[in-house]
Amino acid sequence: MIGDRVKKLREERKMSMTELADKAGVAKSYLSSLERNLQTNPSIQFLEKLAAVLHVPMDSLLHNQVDKESLDADWLKIVQEAMGSGVSKEEFREFIEFNKWKLKNQEPQDKES
Repeated sequence: MIGDRVKKLREERKMSMTELADKAGVAKSYLSSLERNLQTNPSIQFLEKLAAVLHVPMDSLLHNQVDKESLDADWLKIVQEAMGSGVSKEEFREFIEFNKWKLKNQEPQDKES
């Protein structure tokens, strides 16, 4: 949802809702309703103002896309293969969490050797 993306970008930039609303020249109450996904159809002008303050292209507010340019070809291929084979996002996240747990639990054993 657009509101989720706006909130994420705002928080990544360590901005308060008041600060973003003031800098963009928009109503804080409207921004709040957008971030809470109560307002789901903001105007293009509203999004342009937010995008300018957040220093992102407006389409990054509209579309939840992975920046393919930041992925090298091998990672992109792996992600595409996982998606094509039916691996869900949740299954992929579970694997990552399991791998983190496994690595964390192996460290003390390696140090003892």
